[in-house]
Amino acid sequence: IPEPFSDKRMIIPKFSFFSRPVSNTIPSKEINLIDAYSLIISDDYEVNTNRLRKIGEKSEARKFKAANFDYVTFSGIFSKRSDNGLLKHSGLITIDFDHLASVEELKQQLLDDRYFETELLFCSPSGDGLKWIIPIDLTQGSHLDNFRAIASYISQIYGLEVDSSGKDISRACFLPCDPNCYINPKYLNQ
Repeated sequence: IPEPFSDKRMIIPKFSFFSRPVSNTIPSKEINLIDAYSLIISDDYEVNTNRLRKIGEKSEARKFKAANFDYVTFSGIFSKRSDNGLLKHSGLITIDFDHLASVEELKQQLLDDRYFETELLFCSPSGDGLKWIIPIDLTQGSHLDNFRAIASYISQIYGLEVDSSGKDISRACFLPCDPNCYINPKYLNQ
């Protein structure tokens, strides 16, 4: 008896994309991990990423980033960027590391971590941090529960504090230019 036809293509998590500035809280469209990866490795954000990294004053850099970078909400699809605007959780969470002594060293450690499967990993717009996109199991706890567990693990294993903003489902994640962005290879065979 022949096997029934099955489409073995993987479901790629989708989330909301927002056009700059960050004050725009209505999404432009839905994109997936491959789309985000393609944007990050492209030169679309190169000029603004380089400009941001040359701004020495923190408040000026924050203003520039807020005005000039498109962003996504990796944790889900939203009608509006607010926790109450969540339409569907993507099963992803963003763990944000700021002001690192060695971006490359932590990047390799995270990629080698035996407990978490990295979906996407890229250098932050500022250049001294990382954005680590990993899957979470919402049947085992809420978004916040998952965040707290991951933050505790990172503190114990790596001795690092993660940016607490990752606890928010509607967390805005700016899209920089990072030609060395990592995407889980399972998505490249789609």
